[in-house]
Amino acid sequence: QVQLVESGGGLVQAGGSLRLSCAASGRTFNENIMGWFRQAPGKEREFVVVINWNGAYAYSTDSVKGRFTISRDNTKNTVYLQMNSLRPEDTAVYYCAADGDGSTWYEGRNAYAYEYWGQGTQVTVSS
Repeated sequence: QVQLVESGGGLVQAGGSLRLSCAASGRTFNENIMGWFRQAPGKEREFVVVINWNGAYAYSTDSVKGRFTISRDNTKNTVYLQMNSLRPEDTAVYYCAADGDGSTWYEGRNAYAYEYWGQGTQVTVSS
């Protein structure tokens, strides 16, 4: 059974930092894209960032460029999201996602590209 387990969420003041982790088990994803999405209350789930299979390339939504960094450690089957300069509008449940059948990073901007999802971790940024 494949599982993605996020951790690292919490409450932080505006301008602060958090590092999210997503540990995968049940299969390896070292040849697949992985990504982060988020969903704020009353809003649809939105794309945040995607990373290619070896970590050499990442693409993020404009609102987090220069503040959020995705990375991965394929030896640990884990992807990370370093979030700096957090803003109240970053408040959301953050979801880790993993592709299972060879989606490209371009497709990875969309939720349909991913077969596996974590349960989410809450990030709250106070002003």
